[in-house]
Amino acid sequence: MTTVAHAVLGLPALVWQVLAVVVSVLFVFLAAVYAAKLVRHPQAVRSERAHPIRVNFFPTISIGILLLAILWADEAPGIAAVLWMAGAALHLAFTLSIMSGWIHHTHYDIKHANPAWFIPVVGNIIVPVAGVRFAPPEVSWFFFSVGLVFWLVLLTIVMYRLFFHEPLPQRLAPTLFILLAPPSVGFIAYVALTDQLDAFARILYHTALFLTLLLATNAARFFRLPFFISAWAYSFPLAAMTIATLVMGVRSGEAFFTWLGGALLAVLTVVVALLAVRTAVAARRGQICLPE
Repeated sequence: MTTVAHAVLGLPALVWQVLAVVVSVLFVFLAAVYAAKLVRHPQAVRSERAHPIRVNFFPTISIGILLLAILWADEAPGIAAVLWMAGAALHLAFTLSIMSGWIHHTHYDIKHANPAWFIPVVGNIIVPVAGVRFAPPEVSWFFFSVGLVFWLVLLTIVMYRLFFHEPLPQRLAPTLFILLAPPSVGFIAYVALTDQLDAFARILYHTALFLTLLLATNAARFFRLPFFISAWAYSFPLAAMTIATLVMGVRSGEAFFTWLGGALLAVLTVVVALLAVRTAVAARRGQICLPE
């Protein structure tokens, strides 16, 4: 996102360089921590793998690798290509495994459905963003097709659960922002694949814009929520929508979208800063990583 902001809004390149290093180091650190958990507490990891909600967060590992590939695609294309191949293969494995679990389940119920279910399947849409540079086009179209089609399937299920069953628990309420991610990333990936702003690209973008407005009108509800680590679900979807809006500004030539992208970038910056502070405070007080 910082590279797009640098190109479109003229933000200093130093900002990108610092953030690129910081997020890369942070990803490696978190991966090492979870690897240590896998070695020292394998039963806990197996329990998470069997959990009807937590299992959907395992693909954030492969998504993180794919995002690093996108981040370093210009500055270190060789490293980025390796990251992309590893991330794409791992995410496909997660998708097949988790969808198999859904099909042959013995413990799922409609109350388990929530926007986090988008992560394993719809995460495939991220693959083409860098995949157009590192693989034949058909590979990117494969991942894009899987993510897009099953986004519509899961969107129907999740909306049914939200409309006709009890509200999401407070702990999961921030995951509503994940609704933003599929059309936002889908727009970015589709434009990368076709190199044009056509009618379908506009449908994807304006769907994301509507969902942004819908969530914005419910901002007071999110402000009243106590802090949970799940609040980080605000960050990636907002970032995806910010990038999509800046890309829309460049492709359409409309200054409105560029200004909107700048405003969203300001909001995203504040949100991430607040999340970092709230997480640090909660960790200091021993209020995270607690049994439910």
